[in-house]
Amino acid sequence: MDGVVRTVVGYTGGSEPNPTYSNIKDATEAILVEFDPSVVSYEDILLEWSKQHSPYFPQKTQYRSAIFYRTEEQRALALERVQALEKKAELQDRNVFVSVEEVGPFYQAEEYHQDFLKKQTRSRWLQV
Repeated sequence: MDGVVRTVVGYTGGSEPNPTYSNIKDATEAILVEFDPSVVSYEDILLEWSKQHSPYFPQKTQYRSAIFYRTEEQRALALERVQALEKKAELQDRNVFVSVEEVGPFYQAEEYHQDFLKKQTRSRWLQV
């Protein structure tokens, strides 16, 4: 996606420090997206995420669907995006399972999790 400077796979949202894949504790797998706001907006990134993500199934903490924000403006935009998903889901008699939370410490995941798509021969995963 134009304007995305870099992404980092990691863990956040937990209460215990230094989670790892083999010891995830109460953290959630996440992607840190660094972007150039003069090229792409936070709202555009949320829209693209919502087009490629299925928030209709409850997941255990490690894989749960969450949007982590840094500012109150980002929080408001994230809540708007979730409300749009809920409105769409209502028409399909579905539920949306997405939490919106202030970001806490972010711990970079192990190297084998980084650049996942580049390491795959074929994939249909989210591409930002």
